[in-house]
Amino acid sequence: MLPVIYSPDFLLHDTGRFHPEKPERLTAIVEGLKQISWSERIDWQLPTPINKREVLSFVKQIHTTEYIQRVRHIADSGGGYLDGETPVSPQSYEIALLAVSAWLDGIDKVISTNNPAFVLARPPGHHATRTSGMGFCLFSNAAIAANYALQRPGIQRVAIVDWDVHHGNGTEAIVEDNPHIAYCSLHQHPCYPGTGKKSDRGKHNNVLNLPMAPGSTILEYQTVFSQQVVPFLDNFQPDLIIVSAGYDANQKDTIASISLQPEDYGLLTNYVLQITRRLLFGLEGGYHLETLTRSVISTLKSCL
Repeated sequence: MLPVIYSPDFLLHDTGRFHPEKPERLTAIVEGLKQISWSERIDWQLPTPINKREVLSFVKQIHTTEYIQRVRHIADSGGGYLDGETPVSPQSYEIALLAVSAWLDGIDKVISTNNPAFVLARPPGHHATRTSGMGFCLFSNAAIAANYALQRPGIQRVAIVDWDVHHGNGTEAIVEDNPHIAYCSLHQHPCYPGTGKKSDRGKHNNVLNLPMAPGSTILEYQTVFSQQVVPFLDNFQPDLIIVSAGYDANQKDTIASISLQPEDYGLLTNYVLQITRRLLFGLEGGYHLETLTRSVISTLKSCL
């Protein structure tokens, strides 16, 4: 069985009618997963409610109290924006905490089963820094999950692989000082947010940035994975890998200009599975609903 952690409450993060990071992203994926021939192998699980776990304590280990209070204040005040493209609706604060809880549940599931799990949650997180949200992201889900994993018995090293088309500037900034966390990002360059230079290696040589040229296809990605990503992960020897699974590098996704196809994500998944089956996928970007859905299906199918 493949655990997929999802709650309809994630649809309550209201970004507005025309925002690309919309609730329909999740409903499309859920509907697609229910229609596949192997749907009986999906183990749907609800995230732990935020009143049943000290979620906020784990968020506070990553984000400043001032920033967390700012998100809550905007939500409690009826909504607003963290920046020009990152809305906070009245329920966004609690839903963002629930998303964090889902990522923590995913860590627990991967550790207990030694097999992959997928967190189907929103809002995404990899652009959120310690002190601010940006790029549709509120809390840094992957960084929080990695920090949480290191507090679990038997987990001494965690790697984050970020294949979203945009560089996870927030994730990198948060984890680059921690020698127990490695961060690897493949992202279009030039592109938002303008970070992720190849020369940025982290304070412990624990960062691998792989800028990809616009128009890159699976051929370029396979070369980079086989020659750089896999050796980097092999050398780090993580006890668990978190994938910031963005699917906006699809050719049909107009938010950027990479030319991957949905089935390509199954191939990328196979590269990471070479390192370990202790593998947590968490949704980041991906805004073309059809290719987003097919890409998640390709990812999960490779994990069977």
